[in-house]
This record gives sequence, structure tokens and C-alpha cells, in this order.
Amino acid sequence: MSIVIFIIILLVLVLVHEFGHFFTAKRFGIRVDEFGFGFPPKLFSFKRGETEYSFNLLPLGGFVKIFGESVDETDMVEVGFLEKEKTPEEIELAKRSLANKPKWKQAIVLFAGIFANFLLAWLLFSFGFMSGLPTSVGSEIAGTKLSNVHLVVVSVLAKSPAELAGLKIGDKIMNIKSGDNFTTYISPETIKSFVVGSGGKEIDIGYTRGQNPEIALAKITPTLNTTDNQLEIGISMDMIGTAKLPFFTALWQGARLDWSMTQSTVVGLFMLVKESIQGKGGLALQSVTGPVGMVGIVSEAYQFGFVYLLSFTALISINLAIINLLPFPALDGGRILFLIIEKIKGSRINPKVANTVNMVGFYLLIALMLFITYHDVVKLF
Repeated sequence: MSIVIFIIILLVLVLVHEFGHFFTAKRFGIRVDEFGFGFPPKLFSFKRGETEYSFNLLPLGGFVKIFGESVDETDMVEVGFLEKEKTPEEIELAKRSLANKPKWKQAIVLFAGIFANFLLAWLLFSFGFMSGLPTSVGSEIAGTKLSNVHLVVVSVLAKSPAELAGLKIGDKIMNIKSGDNFTTYISPETIKSFVVGSGGKEIDIGYTRGQNPEIALAKITPTLNTTDNQLEIGISMDMIGTAKLPFFTALWQGARLDWSMTQSTVVGLFMLVKESIQGKGGLALQSVTGPVGMVGIVSEAYQFGFVYLLSFTALISINLAIINLLPFPALDGGRILFLIIEKIKGSRINPKVANTVNMVGFYLLIALMLFITYHDVVKLF
């Protein structure tokens, strides 16, 4: 089931991205040859107007074939010079090539997919707020009073006492017992007090998971952190409740959350690159997740409810947008960079050079994805 949900999420995210390119290209009068759902081999297709709509076997996204996106020598000739060599029909066709449109129109078409992913994240966050979105008590959401507040595990250290005892991200802590001391009054301070006061002896933590109301028990023995000489169990916690907002407030808060998550993602990506440059690539790699790891995350999000799944999809949409914005060949950001270079130099980049660089970039991205996927599989064992 998790694999099916992951494929659906991936399909939606990629199709939304490609629809951004498709819509703006159509609006600017650029010929769109094909809008593909999934990747070949082709199952069936139909043609409406000049565009073929194909349905393909591999449901891992989609693609748009825009005339003039991968340019050849003919496409690169300025329209004004074509009049001496081409028929009126061929001249009209050349005018509808992406390569022969003004640079600002080309840039908008290339950026439209990225914008569509940001827009989708905003709508998903907004719908989540309308339905009831899990939110930290410490966040400021227009003075909204949160309901159903619980202490939730937001991170679990690998190989920590908490992980070995079975605690997972998203678990709600309901009670804690250490020796003869027991309480259902739960807060981060309470947990820390019980852990520190345990003297290194076993404590019992009662928790619920997902939609299951039954309280499970985790028996955890705190260990000493040699850095600060404090007992710990290896979790981070936060008081989280449900924020349910009216329509217009939800739209505003959805936009704020979209922007906040975008900033956090950019900072995280910057730190990842920085650590890799500093030779800490192994540590940086631990925070990167590929398709195999994503299936596991989807499974956990699905267990916690539909709204969690929406939030997760919004976060992936933001990540997809930012990655595509990077000035790397084969990505939208790389193609936009080529446009900027052409604008500065006053002439077009040799099409053979542009196509070769994009092809090399594409193969490098595939190699990186295969490496990350291999790393995901290794982490399972």
C-alpha cells in the first residue's frame, strides 16, 4: 500500500510541475507536441489539437515535449533570416519554437514548473489548515487556540535507548513511570525530569501511535551523554495540537508555512553542500533520502492520518521545486542559467554544446539517484 501511495504522490508532483511548463507554453503560443502521463513504453494516446496526450507504462511522473526545447541548428536560426530560405508555413512554425521566443518568455516557461510546485505546496498546507493541521504550540497562528494537544516525539536518534525500545517519530507520549513515580501530566520538562531522576534505571513510557487509541508501553533505560554528563533516552519532543482555521486565514497561514518551509529547505541544502565540500560527505549523506527511503516515510505519514500525508506531500513539492531551481545542467535552473549567459553575451550558445552539457548533467543526476537509492537499501540492513 505504501508503494502505491508513494507512486501516486510522485505522479501528482511531477505532473503538476510539467503542467506548469505546458500551461505557460500554450499561453505564449509555443507548440507543445506531447504531454505524457508516466514514462514510456506508451500504452495508448489521443490527440487534441496539435498536442498528443499519452499514457505510459511507468507511472513515475510525466513529461512535456515542447517544440524547440531541445534545439537543433534549424531551430536556432533567427526567424528574420528564415524568410529567405523557408516557406511561410515553415516560418510560422519557427516562430512557435521555444528557442525563437524572447528570453523572458523562455524563462517564464522554464520557471513555471518550479512555481507550480510551490503553488501546490501552498494549497496543500492551506487545505491542511482548513481540515485541521498538526501544529506546534509554540508557533504563532493568528492567535488560534489549538485542540487535542499532546507531547509528540519529533525525532529519534539512531541506536538510542528510545529507538531500541521502539519509539518512533510521531508517537504521542501519554504517561511516564520511574520507580514509584507515575504521572499523566506530560510535558517536555516532565519527561526530562523523570529521565534525569531515574538514576540510570529503567523507566516506562506509555504512548499511542497513529490513529490507534490503545496505549503501548516502551521500557527504556537512559544512558549517560558523555558530552554534557546528563542522562538521556535520545528523543526530541514538542507539544503539538491541531490548528483548524477558516478559509481565508488558512490561505494566509498556508502561504506563511510554504515560505517558512522553503527557507528551511534552502538552509538545509546549503548545509548539505557545505558539509560535502568540507569533507563530511558521509555525515551529509545520512540526511539524504531517495525513493526507497521515501516509501518508508510515506508509510509512517499514512499511519498518522491523511492530513499528515498532505503535509508530507507539500514538503516534497517544495524540495522538488528547489532542486529544479539549482543552476545545474538538465534541471530547469540550469536551462535558465543558459538563458542568462545568452542574454549577457548577446548571442546563443552553440546548440551542440548546450545539448551535450544537458545530456551529461542528466546522466550525472541519474547516477546520483542510483547511488542514493543504493544507500537507502544498505540502511535497511
